[in-house]
Amino acid sequence: MLSTALFDYELPAELIAQRPTERRDGSRMMVLNRRTGEWVIRPFTAIGEYLSPGDALIYNDTRVLRGRMFARKNGDPAGAKFELLLVEALDPERRSWNALLKPGKRALPGTKALLLDGDGSINADGDGFEVIARNGDGTFRIAFSTTDSDRLQSRYGHIPLPPYIARDDETADAERYQTVYATREGAVAAPTAGLHFTPEILAQLAAGGVREAAVTLHVGPGTFKPVSVANAEEHEMHSEEYFLTPETAELVNATHRAGRRVLAVGTTTVRVLESCVDESGFVQPGHGHTRIFLYPPHTVRAEEMLLTNFHLPKSTLLMLVSCFCDREKVLAAYRAAIAAKMRFYSYGDCMLLI
Repeated sequence: MLSTALFDYELPAELIAQRPTERRDGSRMMVLNRRTGEWVIRPFTAIGEYLSPGDALIYNDTRVLRGRMFARKNGDPAGAKFELLLVEALDPERRSWNALLKPGKRALPGTKALLLDGDGSINADGDGFEVIARNGDGTFRIAFSTTDSDRLQSRYGHIPLPPYIARDDETADAERYQTVYATREGAVAAPTAGLHFTPEILAQLAAGGVREAAVTLHVGPGTFKPVSVANAEEHEMHSEEYFLTPETAELVNATHRAGRRVLAVGTTTVRVLESCVDESGFVQPGHGHTRIFLYPPHTVRAEEMLLTNFHLPKSTLLMLVSCFCDREKVLAAYRAAIAAKMRFYSYGDCMLLI
């Protein structure tokens, strides 16, 4: 049994970052030695000092959908107001989707709704959706009135900020809640460890001989699902779609053959690489859905370093981080970060495990 309570800690609410730093690279970075537990707080711009020529930087290039929308049942101003969160497109035309709907009890199959403009009024163009079915995992299958879901997202969509950010999305979030290398749309949440990188820092790393490549993991809403069972091993893990190209797999494997290190940017990158690593420690390219749940005493095999933000108590993400470094050392570092008033969660500071 792995007790979920072992991964709990107390966090003052004022340390939950509500907005990004003025500059992308303006965050602080706690550098944690995986072996000794020793740590030091540096500016994120110092990351290049911990990488050497021949090391590889692997990041997640998923792009967050503008998938949070609002609608009125039957286009009636007095009808039920729905909040919609797109999760996954179900057809090449991107007309049918799996989505979350609130309130779900009002979303019976056959229910139709019209989308709301930014001022909260019902759109005059007939843009809306129909509820087709309720899925077993609590999501709904819906069909839009048009195949042009990009236009719908652009006009009606909001950036789906995490639930612990206690404000509505703002214009700046459309840029700042995306990484600078986000290209493959499909996530409901950002791979937040990558939010700190700028084109200039990436160029500096490349000039220093650090190679880079992307994986894709479309982050799903399950990333925010708390571990509610006492025995963490009984937690039902969510499924997320991933892509690992032959080119990225070869870079990871070549880096290891050369005796150099792989730095995974974020827990989502780790989920892809550890889903694709074989018994010999090499990764194999592929595409699929992963439900991998990494917790101690799992030993990571595909990466030597991890860059990650600070995670919620009793979360699967904190358990994953504890596969890189003993849980006690990780939690001691978290306590030190709290004492230093570092900023937590999606828009917060970061930790580099070396």
